[in-house]
Amino acid sequence: MAMAHQQVFLFACAIALLASSSMFSAEVITHSFHVQNHTISRLCGRQVISAVNGNLPGPTLHVREGDTLVVHVFNKLPYDLSIHWHGVFQLLSGWADGPEFATQCAIRPGNSYTYRFNLTAQEGTLWWHAHVSWLRATVHGALIIRPKRGRAYPFPKPYREVPILLGEWWNANVVDVEKEGLASGAAPNNSNAYTINGQPGDLYPCSSSKTYKLIVKQGKTYLLRIINAALNNQLFFKIANHNMKVVAVDAAYTNPYITDVVVVAPGQTTDVLLTANQAPSAYYMAANPYVSVAGVPFDNTTTTGIIVYEGAKSSTPKMPILPAFNDTPTAHKFFTNLTGLVTGPFWIPPPRQVDEHMFITIGLGLLACGKTGNATCRGPNGQRFGASMNNASFQLPTKMSMLEAFFNNVKGIYTTDFPNQPPLKFDYTNPNNSFNPSIIMTTKSTKVKKLKYNATVEIVMQNTALIGVENHPIHLHGFNFHVLAQGFDNYNPTIDKKKFNLFNPQERNTIAVPVGGWAVVRFRANNPGVWLMHCHLDVHLPWGLATAFVVENGPTPSTKLPPPPQDLPKC
Repeated sequence: MAMAHQQVFLFACAIALLASSSMFSAEVITHSFHVQNHTISRLCGRQVISAVNGNLPGPTLHVREGDTLVVHVFNKLPYDLSIHWHGVFQLLSGWADGPEFATQCAIRPGNSYTYRFNLTAQEGTLWWHAHVSWLRATVHGALIIRPKRGRAYPFPKPYREVPILLGEWWNANVVDVEKEGLASGAAPNNSNAYTINGQPGDLYPCSSSKTYKLIVKQGKTYLLRIINAALNNQLFFKIANHNMKVVAVDAAYTNPYITDVVVVAPGQTTDVLLTANQAPSAYYMAANPYVSVAGVPFDNTTTTGIIVYEGAKSSTPKMPILPAFNDTPTAHKFFTNLTGLVTGPFWIPPPRQVDEHMFITIGLGLLACGKTGNATCRGPNGQRFGASMNNASFQLPTKMSMLEAFFNNVKGIYTTDFPNQPPLKFDYTNPNNSFNPSIIMTTKSTKVKKLKYNATVEIVMQNTALIGVENHPIHLHGFNFHVLAQGFDNYNPTIDKKKFNLFNPQERNTIAVPVGGWAVVRFRANNPGVWLMHCHLDVHLPWGLATAFVVENGPTPSTKLPPPPQDLPKC
């Protein structure tokens, strides 16, 4: 009997020790962001940009799963500011999600705010960026979540980990670029360059001396954490003479997938293993745009970095053969070959029972010009460019954040009548409907979809041909979703349901809905609060290609949104 009691005591001690070690392994990681205007040289000129701590990209934040991240943000800009932690679940910390007028009001010039949240049940590459205006063009950086101490990656440990941030550069103030486009009703000016870790690379003027270089050792394997921080363009990424092994997307592990090209939409991340197994030399890494819409001007340039083997003789780097800008088959092959790693530490199977079925059309449209005097709008048909989901062009409120209205039950900030179906059924992807006057117009509203806590939601995202046929990257805040299937033309439930992958679908927070096609995703609404779902092309978000989910509180204290921080910025 004494022996039995001793064994129980030892077991209890072991459990307590495990709990204690787990508790003490988590840390509080603190950073300060001083966000202010900064003058830098690019493309033969000097340009004032908004930057964090004087750097482009901003600081890389390193945490481990289970850590708490605390970031003190000091807004020294002449603009309003908020920071979004792209892909972070923000479980019961929705006040820290960041999008202006969705979960908070902006940090006013000269003011500060502290974001505090936990990184739970996520590992991999995420990122942070401004969520006001076009500031994220230069206010962004990597957020890397490593496994807890004592837990390994589900792949061989790499020799080194390297963030690769793909960006977009304007020889102008990006805030002014956006304002000019919105004022005219036309599309804003295109960028002047793409960048790798803030540098355009050898193919642009006055840029070769600062081209990003990665020195590698023969035979070693490197984990490249690729982030598309560009505002308005999906990008192909290749490395001359090298294959890459995809092991995660959007901080969700995948089955290993070997490829010579990676495709990343704005907002997406892709982790790849690169083995330095070629002859010692210099090799370009390069990124060029994937543009699916026809007949529209775009920045058709290529950014480069250089991989240099240790001890290699100086030589001209070898250049990869990049896909054509409109190579949809290559993009679709990449996106559809990714599957989830069911043995991963946080894998959750897709829900089989669906509570909410939604069919959402996504695409462009036109808004009435609303001209005054002799002014005219420069969009098609003399109207303004707009965009919508189910023909509701989303407009953020300005008096109060939607999350504050949700928490305090304030009426009049948003309405809960976002439709589960489009108001009109038509041949969605038929180009003959591009300028059909009976369906091309849309109107502004702040319609959201209300969800019960823990409801499972299935969304068919259907691209349309209105204005143009295009691939749209759609980002959901607060959740990952399983990508069950994707394809071209109009979604046909009779045929396309048979394509659902319910065994090991990829998990994402941002999906590139195929050009002239559709995607089906599922998620469980187990996080109370207000969560945006929007196009991550910044040209389309202010046009209205968005909505939001209002997830009700759960039945217990641990499933209810807590009160806001006392220093939350006010409108």
